[in-house]
Amino acid sequence: MSTDQVQQDIIEEFGFFEDWMERYQYLIDLGKRLPSLAPEEMTEDRLLDGCQSSVWFIAEGNADELKFRAQSDAAIVSGLIALLLRVYSGRSAADIIATEPAFIDAIGLSEHLSPTRANGLDAMLRAIRNVARSAQEKANG
Repeated sequence: MSTDQVQQDIIEEFGFFEDWMERYQYLIDLGKRLPSLAPEEMTEDRLLDGCQSSVWFIAEGNADELKFRAQSDAAIVSGLIALLLRVYSGRSAADIIATEPAFIDAIGLSEHLSPTRANGLDAMLRAIRNVARSAQEKANG
């Protein structure tokens, strides 16, 4: 499934909810379904800067396919992670770099996240894109 289709699916899912309390609950539910990292993976060097809550981020793979895993100690942030992983994990570095996260504005996250959560979302996006750029540079020699 293309990144555009995945984003469209997310937009449609959030369209089922009438208000933001329901959408927040859905985000929390998505976060609860995220696979947990092993305790030994939750190290200081894997913590993302720019997030008020703790977010551990792991990237694996190469320019052909990058997979991401992450975990947060905050429920809504875990839901945001789940959405980002749906769009970006398992993609090529070129796909990741070329894919703008249009779903964020389309579902209203930009307007409804607190400034600290918005900063955390930006930090996660930056981390994903930085890994993709690095993998692409490595592949190009």
